[in-house]
Amino acid sequence: MFLEGLAEKLQNTFKKLKGKGKLTETDINEAMREVRLAFLEADVSLPVVKDFIQRIKERSMGAEVMSSLTPAQQIIKIVNEELTRLMGDEQAKVNLSATDGATVFMLAGLQGSGKTTTAGKLALYYRKQGRRPLLVGVDVYRPAAIQQLEVLSKQISVPFFSLGQDVSPLDTARACRLQARTQGCDLIIIDTAGRLHIDAVLMEELAQLKGILNPQETFLVVDSMTGQDAVNVARSFNEGLGLTGIIMTKLDGDTRGGAALSVKAVTGCPIKFVGAGEKPDALEPFYPDRMAARILGMGDVLTLIEKAQASFDQDKARELERKLRKQEFGLDDFLEQITQVRSMGPLEEVLGMIPGLGGIKQMKQIQAGFDEKEFGHIEAIIRSMTPEERKNITLINGSRRKRIAAGSGTKVQDVNRLLKQYEQTRRLFKQLGENTQGKSGRKQKPFKLPFQNLF
Repeated sequence: MFLEGLAEKLQNTFKKLKGKGKLTETDINEAMREVRLAFLEADVSLPVVKDFIQRIKERSMGAEVMSSLTPAQQIIKIVNEELTRLMGDEQAKVNLSATDGATVFMLAGLQGSGKTTTAGKLALYYRKQGRRPLLVGVDVYRPAAIQQLEVLSKQISVPFFSLGQDVSPLDTARACRLQARTQGCDLIIIDTAGRLHIDAVLMEELAQLKGILNPQETFLVVDSMTGQDAVNVARSFNEGLGLTGIIMTKLDGDTRGGAALSVKAVTGCPIKFVGAGEKPDALEPFYPDRMAARILGMGDVLTLIEKAQASFDQDKARELERKLRKQEFGLDDFLEQITQVRSMGPLEEVLGMIPGLGGIKQMKQIQAGFDEKEFGHIEAIIRSMTPEERKNITLINGSRRKRIAAGSGTKVQDVNRLLKQYEQTRRLFKQLGENTQGKSGRKQKPFKLPFQNLF
């Protein structure tokens, strides 16, 4: 989960307030002290923390809160609003309107911040949006940097261009627009070189590249696990290069990550994307209000809907509904549903978006009773069956169960448990289907599949 350590401390703090009918000034001061410590432990900038706490205290001491019947909820509302304001109020739009051919994104950052991987994620994200991106490698200093970007481009089926490590990055930058026109690309993503530290040579080359490319977006890729140093890096790059946006990587990788809460306030430069995983599709637009809600355990329904829409095919959902009505739901369909749920992302992340399950404690309780690795075991068992067995599980006798268990690297008990779960699922859907018919046989409200109401 994003900023798990901070989220857990804040949620525990506000849980204490919920038990009080009326709040005193002492209650609020104690809560703000805990919030301050939580922010500092998450490595949020000290001046940012001071200003944030002061604003919350001023609003919390007002008559609206002190005289409220639900003062704890009022304070949570204030914190949610101030967190959102701290991170930018609203989503910062990405400039895709080029006046002279393809749109250009230039990625800058220190070595090891994840620029190359992020370039590939950006290309995949916009390819799914209907754009035709071209990945361009100009990092001639880090060994195999250009080759790494080329490999990524093949994995996500996006064109790649580079003149190689023996050619100046400036010459490659000059040639990339012609290559984009030749290949019919309307978005150029430039992966620039980084250093282990900010130096004059790095900034001069980036400034020259920016002059040649005239990019619509100059993104700084920042590793959020570096904590407060990430904010300092962002400030230096912004002063020397003039950034239009920041991409935070590894936001799910550590309990620290306060840079995400500090960088907008310190630099004035908005966060436009966040990376939260290793997979090529683990990149999301940054919404300050949604992030604030997730930190406070309030869920993120809009992002959950967007993920469901991207993962679940409407035609397949209708076909599955037809199969369920006619009792034709087989293990292949069962497997497909599991695959689609897994494509939405890690279970922990999906649970964190559901209101009521966004709290750290609730998620840990659910995860304690369910190991996400079970998905892999289920898939292995089903794939070890023959097509006939998947369609008709009554064929699976004792000897077949042993064969399936051996083929999937599981135990016979695991196969038995899966078949039992499958039968229970079939019975459940059968009952739901029957319940759409009234006792008089008159059709009632149409039966909806899980997630179907999200489309």
